Amino acid sequence: MDLVGACRAFVSVSDRGTFTVGAAAARMSQSVASRRVAALEECFGEQLFQRTSRRAVLTPFGRDMLPMARKLVQAADVLLDEAEAAKRKPWRLAVPGICSTAGLARLVAEARRHGVTLELRVAAPAERMELIHSQQVRAGLLAVPPGEATWSVPLGLAGAQDPGMKRVYLDTLRISRGGPGRVRRVWIQPEDDVPHIRDPLTRLRDAVGLRPAQLAVAADLPTAVAEALCSGDLLLCSPAQAEELDLSWRPIGEITLSRGFTLTAAAAGNPQHIQARLGDALARCLCADTRAGTTGREAS
Repeated sequence: MDLVGACRAFVSVSDRGTFTVGAAAARMSQSVASRRVAALEECFGEQLFQRTSRRAVLTPFGRDMLPMARKLVQAADVLLDEAEAAKRKPWRLAVPGICSTAGLARLVAEARRHGVTLELRVAAPAERMELIHSQQVRAGLLAVPPGEATWSVPLGLAGAQDPGMKRVYLDTLRISRGGPGRVRRVWIQPEDDVPHIRDPLTRLRDAVGLRPAQLAVAADLPTAVAEALCSGDLLLCSPAQAEELDLSWRPIGEITLSRGFTLTAAAAGNPQHIQARLGDALARCLCADTRAGTTGREAS
């Protein structure tokens, strides 16, 4: 038996004195109100109303039960109001700065279709972790090695000119001894200034004989892109970023690199309901594999 629904019918009928008017006020049909009150009477083992052709008059037992039934209905209404308010409460999420404005807008729109109001905080990897630890957000997309990731994004090198080859090898940037030539650099944007990306690239730089300054971390993405547009420098980025920036992208010849992301909740929170609803939308925003349930290991 729907106890709250039955009590709602009971209270509404008692307030208005008839099943017809009481049912209408409770937004149910007369037959439904009659069945619910009858079920409540059967549960209690006592009649709540003396019924006539025109009136429904409370019995002594009905008068005794009415105050508690009214409290139950009021408590249920408060609970429903609180649930609606909780659903409207913004769900703060820390996201990477590599997500495009269009991608973030589509993520917010998709969340609304699932009844979730997202409030996004764009931040670098270390800042996203701090936002989670300080509980300034409810969850964040953390940068992790691909083997630990839910979503992975391939990385390569992009420049203003088409390199004319399927892959770009870092050893082609080496300055020949005594040769003129300008020093070409590889720029790492802030999102990729993390150990599982920066360190392998640094070891490769040393292994192929590049100068230390030929691998540089940019203060921000526009600065790095400007260097790539104005010179022969290359930007470490994803294919989607390169397309957005109108740069020519190729994978790195000597090494395979990728960004890894996982959704992590603050404190003891559980982000699984958000991931279940918005997993594909998050993947699209990150320009990662959109197959549901894809892990970093599978996508790499």
